[in-house]
Amino acid sequence: MTPKRRVIPVFVPHLGCPNDCVFCNQRRISGSLVPADAGTVRTAIERARQIPGGGERELAFYGGSFTAIPEREQEELLKAACEYIQTGDINGIRLSTRPDCIDEEVIRRLKRFGVTTVELGVQSMCPDVLLKSNRGHTAEDAVRSAELLKKSGFELILQMMTGLPGDTPDKSVYTARELCKLRPDGVRIYPTVIIKDTALYEMWVRGEYREHTVDEAAELCAKLTDIFDEAGIPVIRLGLNPTDELSSGGAAAGAYHPAFGEIVAGKRYLRKARDLLSGTQADEAVFGVAGGETSKFVGQRRCNIAALTEEFGFKKVSVREIEIKKGEIVILSLSNTAE
Repeated sequence: MTPKRRVIPVFVPHLGCPNDCVFCNQRRISGSLVPADAGTVRTAIERARQIPGGGERELAFYGGSFTAIPEREQEELLKAACEYIQTGDINGIRLSTRPDCIDEEVIRRLKRFGVTTVELGVQSMCPDVLLKSNRGHTAEDAVRSAELLKKSGFELILQMMTGLPGDTPDKSVYTARELCKLRPDGVRIYPTVIIKDTALYEMWVRGEYREHTVDEAAELCAKLTDIFDEAGIPVIRLGLNPTDELSSGGAAAGAYHPAFGEIVAGKRYLRKARDLLSGTQADEAVFGVAGGETSKFVGQRRCNIAALTEEFGFKKVSVREIEIKKGEIVILSLSNTAE
């Protein structure tokens, strides 16, 4: 078995970003208040060196639009990381940026310093949603930059959001299908969270924006995940990474939940179970899932068990872990209790 790639995160909150997107307060999202410098990079890698374990290590710059940072500052950060590529302490560099901040010159710089993965914050492929969210780039920018990065040999990760101003479930589905056409190596889906000290927060307070609830977002993300699965594109993240800042009030409303990915997985399992049970009648049902997947099948506070019991009239629903592909589900038995 190949050891899992380990990511060493360095947050560059709001560095380089030319726009104030309505939803964005990167310092609250990342929990980082101090911009990164070369010392931050070296400290993060040195700490990671002390943690035992094999596998590849990748330094990741998260938070800001990295390639919009002044060139001198980009090179300071990249050079510090590149030193550790040369010593073998890390195997590559990952960074996040905007679709309108990628060109041939940027590509050459990233190649020179050993960048291996680029994440593009596309967010939506719908012009009206991008405009209402003050993204400052177009869907065409996303297509151009994604194609350039793929052609240049980078691993490409695309990020999309749901529930933005002007967005609808149908528009999110459209965005997902458009992203599939770009053949990324992975995607992240971030349902909109209303963060304090943002324009979106003020819009919500004034009643100009209706929050994207956890349940609505989970239902939608379950459908989007199916779309990416069918295209063979892994969804590597669902929802914002939990931080103390967000959990203690930084997230005022919207689709923030520390276990959002598990909630989405539960929605998918419930839908699959319903499909398998269509037209059946029994008192008891036993399902089979992959190892470690029981909690996802059961759902938060056993909500899936309760839903299946009510909808199909079961007296008992149980689950066993078997040798099966993760995400799949089978019925092991259906039985009737003797009168």
